[in-house]
Amino acid sequence: MARLSYLLLSSLAILGTNAASSVLDLIPGNFDKVVLKSGKPALVEFFAPWCGHCKSLAPVYEELAQNFAFASDKLVIGKVDADDHKDLGRKFGVQGFPTLKWFDGKSDKPEDYNSGRDLESLTKFITEKTGIKPKTKKTAPSHVEMLNDKTFKAEVGGDKDVLVAFTAPWCGHCKSLAPIWETVASDFASEPNVLIAKVDAEAPNAKSTAQEQGVKSYPTIKYFPKGSTTPKAYEGGRTEADFVNFMNEQAGTHRAVGGGLDAKAGTIEVLDAVVAKLTAGGSIASIATEAQKAAQGLKDKYAEYYVKVFEKYGKNEGYAQKELKRLEGLLKKGGLAPQKVDDLTSRTNILRKFTGSTDGNKDEL
Repeated sequence: MARLSYLLLSSLAILGTNAASSVLDLIPGNFDKVVLKSGKPALVEFFAPWCGHCKSLAPVYEELAQNFAFASDKLVIGKVDADDHKDLGRKFGVQGFPTLKWFDGKSDKPEDYNSGRDLESLTKFITEKTGIKPKTKKTAPSHVEMLNDKTFKAEVGGDKDVLVAFTAPWCGHCKSLAPIWETVASDFASEPNVLIAKVDAEAPNAKSTAQEQGVKSYPTIKYFPKGSTTPKAYEGGRTEADFVNFMNEQAGTHRAVGGGLDAKAGTIEVLDAVVAKLTAGGSIASIATEAQKAAQGLKDKYAEYYVKVFEKYGKNEGYAQKELKRLEGLLKKGGLAPQKVDDLTSRTNILRKFTGSTDGNKDEL
């Protein structure tokens, strides 16, 4: 249910339905009490679920709220779905999305926020208004590879599929993209042949590369297939799910939002067709032989696993179900290395083909 997961995660991030969100959802029933009469200043985002810029702002705004969550008794960071609650948007003159406004907690006359939509600019604004400094969490090591003129030539055109964002330090949209880019890089960290990279197009040691690639605006995102120095311009959306789906399509990977694997990982279409004959009531003896022939010559490490399951199934029809339950138990228990998680997930995907189970992640709604 990978695609379903993508949609759910994106919706939670944007709409604030995730109970763990530090951004307060504001509706007509609580707006006056929380924003206008609380005595606490509030930064309020008026957004629409369909708005692309709102989706890009969502992870930045969430991080902002998390960094100031310790001061919730002194400050409110909230958002209004102004597409659903149009009256609130009209009341405060909202004409486009996202619109950010600053309320002093005492009146209904807000101040428009007109600075950058990156974390640094938003943080600076709040600190200047309130004197409150954020408390940031220690960040995990970055999986984004910073490329310069020398390393770009070394990485692009080799044995990796490379997705590169050309950015500039002053660019607001680049700053908004940064946390999403880090998340995407983390999602693909276990893929040895995929590289999520950045080029600081204004750095002295990378300017030449940006010029050679014809970069004229920021961020510019380009995809380089393995073995090729000819890029494909990325023109899709800028959410985590958008980038993950794009790389899966281009690189043949099976990553899901969050870094796990989708329901197709490990499975082999030609062998799935053989399994289907078995689950339809075919003879295990003849079908197992067919599977062995079909697996010969396949350059996929899981082809042998299919054959193994067929052999075990021939001796015990309950093998696939029992083994599936065992592997799911190991995954649920946790504490496994990422590579092991990927391997067990791939094996469970294959076993579900034998059991006809639909408990695993589905690819479509």
